[in-house]
Amino acid sequence: MDVVPESILQPLFAAANCSTLDKALEKLIELARTTDGRSDLASNNMLITTLHLCQSSPYPSCSDTLLLALKLVRNLCAGELRNQDSFIELNGVDIISNIIGSKVVVNDSNYGIIRMGLQVLANVSLAGEEHQIVIWNRVCSLEFTEIAKLRRKEICDPLCMIIYACIEENDELLDQLCSDHALPLLVEIICTASAVRFGENWLKLILARTCAEKSYFSVVFSKLLYAPIDCTFTQDQSFLLTTLSEMINEQIEHITVSKVFAFDVFKILKTALGVLNCVSRPKSGLPTGSTAIDVIGYSLCILRDICAFDGHADIIDSLLSLGLIQMLLDLLRDLEPPSVIRKTLNRGESQDSTAYSGKLCPYKGFRSDIVAIIGNCAYKRRLVQNEIREKNGILLMLQQCVTDDENPFLREWGIWGVRNLLEGNLDNQRVVSELEVQGSVNLPELAELGLRVDVDQQTRRAKLVNTSG
Repeated sequence: MDVVPESILQPLFAAANCSTLDKALEKLIELARTTDGRSDLASNNMLITTLHLCQSSPYPSCSDTLLLALKLVRNLCAGELRNQDSFIELNGVDIISNIIGSKVVVNDSNYGIIRMGLQVLANVSLAGEEHQIVIWNRVCSLEFTEIAKLRRKEICDPLCMIIYACIEENDELLDQLCSDHALPLLVEIICTASAVRFGENWLKLILARTCAEKSYFSVVFSKLLYAPIDCTFTQDQSFLLTTLSEMINEQIEHITVSKVFAFDVFKILKTALGVLNCVSRPKSGLPTGSTAIDVIGYSLCILRDICAFDGHADIIDSLLSLGLIQMLLDLLRDLEPPSVIRKTLNRGESQDSTAYSGKLCPYKGFRSDIVAIIGNCAYKRRLVQNEIREKNGILLMLQQCVTDDENPFLREWGIWGVRNLLEGNLDNQRVVSELEVQGSVNLPELAELGLRVDVDQQTRRAKLVNTSG
């Protein structure tokens, strides 16, 4: 083991009242957990001594001492502004970066050293913009991209914390993150999180800023196309959509979704639907394990939540102008009837099993998601109400007001959609009241809603009819 200079040892021993290095560091680490302890150690300039110790503890011969020293620096910089300022003044960013980014540490996959160094930088990054800019200039370098390639959750989380602190309120740094120079860092972080997931929400916050609020979603999405699965999408792309869907669902009222993002998701959905070919009934909801199906599902979920928020009225209008309603109605028409209607039809003695054939749902909840988007778009939008009537979609929507084994909450979403279609629209109300059908079949669960299933004896097509009026 290398000999640590006395000029470093003596201040540590004096502050800890201890005569062995490791024990002194352990005592000081504990002392630095408290606000008063950090303040006292700042008054004794303990940060500069500890940084010198980090430089005097080469890896791997002094790895245990180095880890303790990094832990002490981390604690010293946890909310203590004097230490955070000193860290920048003492060139602490380069000292720590040189340690954790060194080839010997990265190649040895010493996750403890790297994680602790990242936590040091994360604590300092919380001190303000000046600190963040200094850290950013080092973090967006190639060595941190190599760190991001280490597929470990405990490395991904603090790295994401640093990046989010830098870009949260700084659009210039955000733009740099998505530039050709730094984009590989973000891509590798996403790939790591896709492989090992993440423990904290920093990555979600980063993706919300870069992809949902700003216009970089398609850039990031396209960079994740390394080894296509299903000849279309990758697991990393599916993960990106999944994460964004979760974030938007959780924080829809606090995220300003960009029109570009909504358009990009719509285009991806159309592409994914173009290669969809389901040959068996769905066994699960999202995620399904199929990248193409998950891309479809989470794209629908994102559009569903965007269209549910009044603050996105201009985005919804733009999506409607792209033919969103027509696409969704076509998807519904192509599907086989909901399970409760299929069961009703099967009760007929002469039923032809192919009379109500149609495409299968690719996942449990697919039909519900489609109906939800239509219902959300129709809320207080006369143009949407009229478009659905003009495209003969009212009967189709009525058919969705039933329970379905493969679509949880279909009944609730169907009722929501029909309510929005009829509210304040006399023409739509007249269409429902004038329905004429043959061969009625009564089901208790439908009767409670004032509806019944009717089957045309010639076409064998099922319809739902309003009986309450």
